[in-house]
This record gives sequence, structure tokens and C-alpha cells, in this order.
Amino acid sequence: MLRLTWVQPEDLLGHELHQAAQDGREADVIAARWHAAGGPRAPLRAGASATPASPYLRALATDLLDELADLPSESADHEPTELASVMARCPDWPTRQPDPAADRDGGTPTAAPGVPGVSPAVAVPRLEAAWLGRAAGCLLGKPVEKLPLRGIRALAKATGNWPLHTWFTARGLPTELTDAYPWNRRSASTSLAENIDGMPEDDDLNYPLLNLLLLQRHGKRFTTADVARLWLDELPAGRTFTAERVAYRNLLAGVEPPRTAHHRNPFREWIGALIRADVHGWTNPGDPAAAAAQAHRDATLTHTANGVYAAMFTAATIAEAATGRSDIHACLRTGLTVVPPASRLAKAVHHAVRLAHSTVDFEKVVDVLHTTYGDYHWVHALPNTALIAAALTHADGDFTGSVCRAVSGGWDTDSNGATAGSVAGLLAGAPAALPERWTTPLKNRLATSLADFNGIGFDTLAQLTHRETRHP
Repeated sequence: MLRLTWVQPEDLLGHELHQAAQDGREADVIAARWHAAGGPRAPLRAGASATPASPYLRALATDLLDELADLPSESADHEPTELASVMARCPDWPTRQPDPAADRDGGTPTAAPGVPGVSPAVAVPRLEAAWLGRAAGCLLGKPVEKLPLRGIRALAKATGNWPLHTWFTARGLPTELTDAYPWNRRSASTSLAENIDGMPEDDDLNYPLLNLLLLQRHGKRFTTADVARLWLDELPAGRTFTAERVAYRNLLAGVEPPRTAHHRNPFREWIGALIRADVHGWTNPGDPAAAAAQAHRDATLTHTANGVYAAMFTAATIAEAATGRSDIHACLRTGLTVVPPASRLAKAVHHAVRLAHSTVDFEKVVDVLHTTYGDYHWVHALPNTALIAAALTHADGDFTGSVCRAVSGGWDTDSNGATAGSVAGLLAGAPAALPERWTTPLKNRLATSLADFNGIGFDTLAQLTHRETRHP
């Protein structure tokens, strides 16, 4: 029987009840009605429950989702979604920094138009390193996606790869360990060290490709409706997950953005918008406010509140990293300027950064984060953004240290490795600055089902991305 993940009402309701508890809605009465009727809890790690629901339960779940949407939220005032309201709550909202080259001898800087302090000769290698870093970090995390933290640690330790420092491998693993912690079934054949042959398709790379297409077709002044139309034209529905799949379904049902983000969408504060944010930062070096605004227009198709802030934080952090003038700590501080300080996401990132600064052993950092944010789903934006910030901070922006810490921390391993790799790749500055063990297996080849990108090289992607930094 076909079990379509992430959209069945009986599976969505448990997640929405969890979301209600986190954003301060009193949902106990609705939860009691659901459980009294025999309704299941949300699937723990998968997108669909194992047993089909009865027609009655499915209809009840649909009704209760709508009732939950009408409940008032305690967090609504300090966690708004509209951009103007977000900006109003950010006292340090960034302004575009002047190009320091413009002040020297009264001369004209050599930067590309609209790119302060970044010349074309510097920008293209930096962007290639970012694309490579994103791919390598994603690929590192793919075989252990969905595994619990204890499983990730056990698999790495059994092959002498702990602390994590290179690709996962199945070679030499005892059978009882692989039985207890099976690799991600969709990814092991392409992402274990012995199997890597170029970069396989992944949504963490598909979305940057889509956003590159978005800028090519609509420029930086694109609208959320432009994002929606592009998805319907170019993105196969089966390549979407969580909030993106619900929003896609909403579009097909005639729901218009931004309502697509919150109509029966319990995943609206999960990680999906964050993984789409890189291109907005890459194409706005030195202008974190513009990067955050672009990320906001993209994110609000599918996400609200902290799900949107995670994308804005990532885009602003990357916009600062893309200049090559700041260390990772300054980049993360810049990212936080576009997040409301009273929001749960801002508090989680601050906590993670302080923890990473004060704790020598990163395992202990991860253990504290899992204890503190263990009530959140493994794909939620809050714990994953905190982990990315902690990994980058603890590694001081070093590429290997950043991607390995991000992946070794569990939760959404491939997405966290991808974002950490993008930022650390930018800081490294050029492909040659990345260790060959991460870049050589990629073979300068990316697989995808999107448009005409299948088989494209990361050097070509860097050129195409750089072209969009020059356009308004």
C-alpha cells in the first residue's frame, strides 16, 4: 500500500500538537479528543505511520488540525513572521558596509558591481569552495541521517573514525553493529567512502540549484509567488519533504502564499527553509540585510517564525563570510543581527555559541545540546541551527573540523554538514584550501533531477552564482 509521507492528516496531527506545545497554545483538550479516539502519536523518525488510519480518524485529524490553527499562541508577539515586524524587533539590524577599497587614494575599487570588497578574481574560487563545501558536508552526513546519536558514535568508533575526521565506511564493521544501526537505506550506496563516485542527488543541493534558477529568471527582486511558480515548473513533488511537501500540496489545492506555510503545516518551524538559504548569502556578499530579506521571501512559502529566522540567520552569516574579511565568530554575530533576540532561535544559538566557547570536548557540547533541545524533532530548525553554530564556533571555522563536528552531533546530519561546509568553504577561500580527501571523490560532478543541471561541475556552478552577484 502506498503510504505518502509528510501529508497524511493522521500523521500531521501529532506533529501539530507538538508544535502547539512549543509555541504556547493550550491544546490539551484537542489532544485528549485525538487520543481518546485512538489517534496515534506522530511518527518518531519517519514521515508516515506504519498503519493506515480509518476514514473516521483521518477526517477527525483534519478537523482537529483546523481547530489547532485557531488557538492563540503565547509566542506570536515576540516571534513574528512578517519582515517589517522582524526588523522592528532586531535592534542591530545590519546596514550595508562600505567597500574599504573605495577609500584608498580616492580610487575606484575593482569589485564587481554590487559586491563590496570582492573582486571577480577572488569571488569565483571562493564560491566554488562554498559549493564544494556544501556538497562534501552533505555527503558526509548522508549515510547516518535518521540514526540516533549513540549509533553515529558507535559506527564511527568501530572503524577508528572518532573523533570524526573522514568519510564513514562499512568496511570492518561487526554485523551486530550494522544490524543495530543500519545506514540510511537511500544513501549508503552512494555516500560511504567505498561507494562515493561524484556527488549524488540530495535536496540539500537541489534547493541551491533552484534558487540559482530563481535568480536567473527573476533577479534579486523575486517574490514568494515567483518561488512557488518555479517549484511547480521545475521541482518534482517527490523530491520535497516535510514543510516543502505540505506547501507544495497546498499550492496544488489552490492555497496561495504565504498561507501555504501555515495551512495544515506542522513542519513550518523545521529546517527546510534553512537549507535553501545559501544562494541568498552567496549572492549578497557584504550585505547581510539584503541576504536576509531574500531568504525571508523564499522561506515564507513554506515556513513561519523560527523556521524563517533560521534561513535569515544562515543567509546573513554567509553574506558576511563571502566577503573574506571576517572570521567565523564575526560572521555568526552578523547572522544573529537579523533574528529577533527574544525568539527561541536566537536564544538557542547564543546558548550553543557560549557552550562551544567554554567547553573543550565537543562531545560534551553535543550532549548538553541534546539534553537541552531533545524535546524538538530531529528535523526542527532550533536544535539543528544551534548545532551548526556550535560546530562552526568550536572548530574556529576550520573546514574539516566544522563539517565533522556538525555531522557528529546528530539530528539532521546531511543538512547540518552541508550548511557548515558552505560557511567553512567560504572562509577557506578557494578549492585548493580544502583537503583533497573531501573534494577529490566529488569528481566535480553533481547529480540532480532539476532542469539541465544534472552532471554539472562545481566550477561551473561557481561561475553561474558569481554572475548573479553582479545583477540587481
